[in-house]
Amino acid sequence: MTARLSNHAATLDGLRRKARLRGLAPQSGMDFTSNDFLALAGAPRLKAAIVAALDRGVPAGAGGSRLLRGNHPEHEALEAEAAAFFGAERVLYFGSGYAANSALFSTLPRRKDLIVYDELIHASAHEGIASSKATAVSIRHNDATAFDEAIRNWRSNGGRGQPWIAVESLYSMDGDQAPLDELAAIVDRHDGFLVIDEAHATGVFGAGGRGLTAGLEGRENLLALHTCGKALGVSGALLAVPKVFADYLVNRARAFIYSTAPSPLIAAGVREALRMVDDEPERREALAHLVSFVGDRLKNQFGIEPSGSQIQPVIIGDNAHAVRIADALQAQGLDIRAIRPPTVPEGTARLRLSITLNVDLGQIAHMLDCLATIMKENRT
Repeated sequence: MTARLSNHAATLDGLRRKARLRGLAPQSGMDFTSNDFLALAGAPRLKAAIVAALDRGVPAGAGGSRLLRGNHPEHEALEAEAAAFFGAERVLYFGSGYAANSALFSTLPRRKDLIVYDELIHASAHEGIASSKATAVSIRHNDATAFDEAIRNWRSNGGRGQPWIAVESLYSMDGDQAPLDELAAIVDRHDGFLVIDEAHATGVFGAGGRGLTAGLEGRENLLALHTCGKALGVSGALLAVPKVFADYLVNRARAFIYSTAPSPLIAAGVREALRMVDDEPERREALAHLVSFVGDRLKNQFGIEPSGSQIQPVIIGDNAHAVRIADALQAQGLDIRAIRPPTVPEGTARLRLSITLNVDLGQIAHMLDCLATIMKENRT
């Protein structure tokens, strides 16, 4: 290796020593890792809809940004249908949740505003917030009182703009829910905006699978992000906002303006996925049954408090220990990964159990039995 590459190689060596080095692995074994919660990604109905879109001439590529020739009728149809589905004035379709969060936070909050965000919010939101001209403050996880106090302190110190509260409705590494009703009341009191990332709740929770913001629909101060690559089984992200914000993003958000538009063919797939969520509530019911089974077993067999959602962390603590347990589970044909810092806080390395309809009760019971045996064998 030449000297010009040595600094990067040294960083990788440091990550390896801390058991934090990442690598790519192929899909293998029973699925306890993906976010394909409703098993829509490979569903025959979704496949048929994409084939039908191809047959009617929908292209795979957009050929340009939305502001040039890339604005396809499938994009506009999806946005109109999604706005009706989520009870929003307007929806914008982005190529990924990362791009949508980056565009939102870097563009909408203004220089005199305050962004108050949960410390466990997704990395994409952090990226957007770092690019914002607004003041930003991190708040203890799910502490509604601390959100309120931060805004009051900012006002008392001369804050003149508007506050923005940013949270996830269902947290991706802990599986717990944000206190949305309390936070909505806080932004109302302070004439602010509530930004809710619904990535892991869309399709699974709320009336009709519309997410945990379903009870807040129609509010002028609500911005909800519904990603399409998890329970919806496709890709991209739907940002549900007031029309004025949608127009502002089209004119000011660099991540929207200067990106090639998402695939029109994938947009057609997302349209069908939303219909499936609406038409097939039995998928949500089946998932809830599996989640309940896992929660009962974890509590009774492991003494682990269930998260109440399809995302269940098993906290190990030490990075190397978590990797050893995950490796042993993978050797048993179970696709379970170790999640380590910086994705989660230091000292909280964990197994992230993701419950999906890609497995059944028997496979889940087998996984939990293997987990019990392997954790016993790998005690520190």
